[in-house]
Amino acid sequence: MYQDIFNEIKKYETIIIHRHNNPDGDALGSQIGLKHILRANFPQKHVFAVGDGAGRYGFIDDSVMDQVPDSAFENALCIILDCGAAFLVSDDRYTKAAKTARIDHHMYSGAFTDLEVIDSQAESCCGEITQMAMELGLSVPPVAAKALYTGMVTDSGRFRYDSTTSDTHKRAAFLLEQGFDLNDVFLNLYSEDFKEKQLKAQYLLKIKFTPNNVAYIYTTEAELKSLNVDTFTISRGMVNTMADIKGVDIWVNFTESDGKVLCEIRSSRRTVNHIAVKYGGGGHAKACGATVASRDEAMAMLSDLDKMMQE
Repeated sequence: MYQDIFNEIKKYETIIIHRHNNPDGDALGSQIGLKHILRANFPQKHVFAVGDGAGRYGFIDDSVMDQVPDSAFENALCIILDCGAAFLVSDDRYTKAAKTARIDHHMYSGAFTDLEVIDSQAESCCGEITQMAMELGLSVPPVAAKALYTGMVTDSGRFRYDSTTSDTHKRAAFLLEQGFDLNDVFLNLYSEDFKEKQLKAQYLLKIKFTPNNVAYIYTTEAELKSLNVDTFTISRGMVNTMADIKGVDIWVNFTESDGKVLCEIRSSRRTVNHIAVKYGGGGHAKACGATVASRDEAMAMLSDLDKMMQE
């Protein structure tokens, strides 16, 4: 599956790795993992990782992005990871590259690179990178294994989501065999300072329900500013305060930002991606999102989700 991309990797002396902006554990883990796999197996090549800051996942080793001049892209292969659409790529200079490739696991919405490997059944892009290393017999240094395992854990919901398969656990076992501190991964994933705990408690009290038991939270722009935190701490960081409520199959977090509304949709049982697509977004079958123009449009989305629960 990965042979065509690997053939291109062997051809190019400079390889620049991208992922989506505002990275989660999977985006950052796959990027750092692939970077160190390529450096370990092709020490003569110049391999870089670019994009915006690591944010919440800055604890992953080597999460500070490389500074790469424009001139480096001209004869480079750019590989984009964990990104379902061109407008989401962090650092759009990949368009200047001699060749582009993409490895992703989001639901397919169209090609935007020269070569693409899309496996929407994979639990994570980190799992795909791990599978590539296993299939091609590539050496995986501990720093790469730790980053890949972190992304695999986060995007599989700690191995709870139904995208988790026996292959997921085989890949996880392979990574563990490379040798890294597993305890360090989970300490960083689960530890929170007291202010984060307080914020989550505050958001638990904001949860509301539609007539058919879709849980939702709505944060106005004024509320967001008063909290003095970044947008994604609220939009993505608070969405799963609504997870695991008995009788709730679908939940959605609405966050006003820059005159628009960010919508993060999650589900434990139902496919909700088509609702995100209807409103110009996308993602996974049960974890997806969109950005809409107004509160009225956000409430129309909520109404659509509520109607799903009647079916």
